[in-house]
Amino acid sequence: MLIRLLALSLTLIAPALAQGELRGHGGPVRAIAVTPDGTRAISGSFDQSAIVWALERGVALGVLRVHEGAVNAVAVLPDGRFATAGEEGGIAIWRADDFATPAALMKPHTAPISALAMSPDGRTLASASWDSTLALTPLSGGAPRRFEGHQGNVNGVAFTHEGRTLVSAGYDATLRLWPLDGGTARLLRLPAALNALAVSRTGEIAVGGSDGSLFLLAADGTLRATIEAADAPVIALAFSPDGARIAAASPRGAVSLFETASGKPVFTLSGPGLPVWSLAFTPDGRHLLTGGGDRLVRRWDARSGEHLGPVVIARPADVFSGLEGGRGAEVFKACAVCHTLTPDGENRAGPSLHGVMGRRIGTVPGYRYSPGFSAHDITWSRETVARLFELGPSTYTPGTKMPEQIVGSAEDRAALVEFIEKAGR
Repeated sequence: MLIRLLALSLTLIAPALAQGELRGHGGPVRAIAVTPDGTRAISGSFDQSAIVWALERGVALGVLRVHEGAVNAVAVLPDGRFATAGEEGGIAIWRADDFATPAALMKPHTAPISALAMSPDGRTLASASWDSTLALTPLSGGAPRRFEGHQGNVNGVAFTHEGRTLVSAGYDATLRLWPLDGGTARLLRLPAALNALAVSRTGEIAVGGSDGSLFLLAADGTLRATIEAADAPVIALAFSPDGARIAAASPRGAVSLFETASGKPVFTLSGPGLPVWSLAFTPDGRHLLTGGGDRLVRRWDARSGEHLGPVVIARPADVFSGLEGGRGAEVFKACAVCHTLTPDGENRAGPSLHGVMGRRIGTVPGYRYSPGFSAHDITWSRETVARLFELGPSTYTPGTKMPEQIVGSAEDRAALVEFIEKAGR
């Protein structure tokens, strides 16, 4: 009886997680982290913002905007502050109670930051970047310590559980263990390019491969198991707090949980089938948060795999709404994840294209453009929009953060321009 009463009391004092999705982002959710007490979470998105959520109420406490591109990584600091990292290579530190202005800004990289990790002692923030480097930035101030060696994008970074080694995973198919005392780094070559990395509190290392493999390694880097986790690249990983389970996500929307010790599958979450870019367990291990291509943060029972609240599939209802029929509408579907055309359409990862014809470049209210993009002397017309997709954004508008999109067919470009002009009036 005493044990039952104790279990009941612990359940009652644990933070209750509200049902349903967390809505607020205008683009795919790239990163999630949860505070140690389980009451708050922070998410980062392609829409250039981060949002701090009150999990027990399911509401947004604040929207954090300072980055000039997608917010690819977030972290919770031991003192309650938050860190966000962006496509421009910068890191912002935010106070727990002030979401208007960052407390500090740092620029440790020259290319997009893909991952952040907090040192166990709470003093140093590690970052991985597509500039092929890692950086250790002291939160007290000072120059970052840089680690070089990867050949290409570095997609994951983590500290080992005791904090004496930095672990990194890159698209060059290497896992590297960097002793922080200055010793020689250990390099392990794996059979596939590496997209994601996680380290458990017990020292287990998990790496996600571009071939759908999940590699499990011991704390010293010894490969212990290879699991066929998905039929698409593994792009996000998260260990349960006790390290007993590992969750792996793929662009096709599947999230599978495996036993860490045996590698056996536990279950696969059944969601809307859109890419899942980010994962995070709550500190009590009872729930799993997923961030996806549908711009939502979804919540799941980590013990049963059940979705908390109804699964509302947003894609058919909004992202592709009104895009049926005609070649121009078909071509525009590649743009619809980032842009809307309706008068009441919000800014997503890119600005609304309603009324774009005749508008000067970089002037949509409320959207944060990159300085290089806004500096161009362009007014959008049928001719300039067609030229953008003929040459590609990086050539026609240097300095843009817009993904490279080239429409090679003159007929397709003409159809696209006509559709944007008519649908965006």
